[in-house]
Amino acid sequence: MNAVAEQTAKPDVEAAARAKALYDYGPTPIYASKHDPRFAYCLYVPPTLGQGGEKPELIVAMHGTGRGFTGYRDAFSAFARWNNCIILAPLFPIGVMGDDNKDGFKYMREGNLRYDHVLLAIVEEVSRRYGVAFDRFGLFGYSGGGHFAHRFLMLQPNKLWGVSIGAPGSVTLLDPSRDWWVGTRNFAALFGQELDIPAMKQVAVQMIVGAADLETWEITHKPGGRNWMPDANHAGTNRPERLASLRDNFAENGIAARFDLVPNTPHDGVKVVPMVEDFFAGELRRIRTARKAG
Repeated sequence: MNAVAEQTAKPDVEAAARAKALYDYGPTPIYASKHDPRFAYCLYVPPTLGQGGEKPELIVAMHGTGRGFTGYRDAFSAFARWNNCIILAPLFPIGVMGDDNKDGFKYMREGNLRYDHVLLAIVEEVSRRYGVAFDRFGLFGYSGGGHFAHRFLMLQPNKLWGVSIGAPGSVTLLDPSRDWWVGTRNFAALFGQELDIPAMKQVAVQMIVGAADLETWEITHKPGGRNWMPDANHAGTNRPERLASLRDNFAENGIAARFDLVPNTPHDGVKVVPMVEDFFAGELRRIRTARKAG
């Protein structure tokens, strides 16, 4: 290469490196999913990713009905830096079927969509971009995201090492006497797979809700509502009661769960993030210790 060519190439290399540092690390821009551009995501990627010997892990922070996905990404960013994790915050927009439905992702099926498959495709995309295989990951969801998190556990337990289920307005119980979404009687017919409770037992589970999260106006199902079905309200009146019903139901099926009832806390997902980080930190220590021992 002659001197002129070298001078031309050097700025190009420097520009590419600066662009990579700006857009691929730290809080990233919002990307459309290659699998289905109706869906999007952003990331927090530690600038030191890949510089140490320890394999990074992935934590997915699922938004609620308000779709405040960048807020959860930012809330976990310091944790990601100190614990060598990528934070993935998906965006599942309202009305992807053209009908203004804001709840579709919560119940995992909408038209021909499977929202667990949408998330897995995004995870695979992130894996390819950063050259790290995320065979299992951690999942946090609060409010509408709590709906998604516990149902994703039922559908994809082999993809998770931990799940934090935050304040869902409604819960699906492992109940063979009632249909989905209240129970799981027709689970196999709807999803083409059987429930794998032994696999669910292998996933660390946290359930978290504010003790003052007692408003019921948004979560009381009524006849004629989009998600109404018999026994829609039978798990309890408010979010703490419904999450406690899920905890007890899991326990009856041999699935242990850490239950955090956060004092003096209303319905505010960002306020519970420190306790969720404590849960994830413990699981990351366990995973990494076992990996070193193995």
